[in-house]
Amino acid sequence: MPEPRTVHPGESIQRALDESGPGARILLGEGTYAQSAWIRHPGVTLTGAGAGRTVLVPGDGGPPDVPRLHDAAEDVVSGLTVHGDAVGDVRVEALTVRGFSGAGVYAHSAAGVSVHEVEARDNAVWGIYLRESTGCRVTRCRASGSQYGGVALSFCPRSGAEITGNESFANAFGVFVDNSSGAALRGNACHGNAIGVLMLNQVYEGEPEGGVRDCLVSGNDLYGNVLAAGAEPDGLGAAGPPISGVGLALIGTHRVVVVDNHIHDNHPGGESIMGAGFVMGSSADFGGDDVLDCHVLWNRVTGNTPLDYQLGADLARQVFAANTAAKGDPPQAPGWRR
Repeated sequence: MPEPRTVHPGESIQRALDESGPGARILLGEGTYAQSAWIRHPGVTLTGAGAGRTVLVPGDGGPPDVPRLHDAAEDVVSGLTVHGDAVGDVRVEALTVRGFSGAGVYAHSAAGVSVHEVEARDNAVWGIYLRESTGCRVTRCRASGSQYGGVALSFCPRSGAEITGNESFANAFGVFVDNSSGAALRGNACHGNAIGVLMLNQVYEGEPEGGVRDCLVSGNDLYGNVLAAGAEPDGLGAAGPPISGVGLALIGTHRVVVVDNHIHDNHPGGESIMGAGFVMGSSADFGGDDVLDCHVLWNRVTGNTPLDYQLGADLARQVFAANTAAKGDPPQAPGWRR
């Protein structure tokens, strides 16, 4: 294993990464770094002194050839970019990435990216954004203040992703599973967003195949999501329909297991196409599918307005058991009790 290389404020993170090459261990000292960086070699570990102690903010714009954030303008800059088919087994940990015009951490076409104890704060588009990648882990991170997802997994059809123990707040979507399958969401706290967790299957023109299948949503605390998204042309979640006051939504998903979650005290702060703390709905009208073969077990769904649950699905194609709620649609759904 190579000896770690230490970088201090005022020194170039990018130069250290490029000179150290594959397998590099880069330690970032305490302080603020006005720069962005592109991790383009496999096996790299980038470690700060701790969230709030090592801070990356916009500065030099990074290397001129850094791959830009998907679907973003050329002048949009992300804090840390992990990109490339040969780039894998990368670990980013113990730092803050703040105030970038793109994503805080952006991984594309990578394998085995781990983001651990990272604070992604006030990055304009995404907090931690993993796209077309496999085997990624986001653990014990805090993501807030992004226009779209705090933590997002996008077009990862065999993701094998683990999103565990994170806190996501003040975003349009706390955690967004967008056309990605095989993901496990465990023990996350999502609050103060427009929607806590959104799992969405729909097909976009020119994008990879869609679908959300074979996922686990377990032991999450989804509460107090009151912001409004999708109502203003340049506002929070501008590209989507209006959503507000939702804890968890399964839209067009297949074989998702939702077990032992607490979904509570979510109240719309604006217009919303969804009307409950927990929502199941079809995406067939916009290129997706109906919700099929999901298991919803031992969840506590309470104190939400206007409803606790809204089940826009063929109930005979799902399994519901031992869930608690006060009011829902349909009102006498099997597997739900007061």
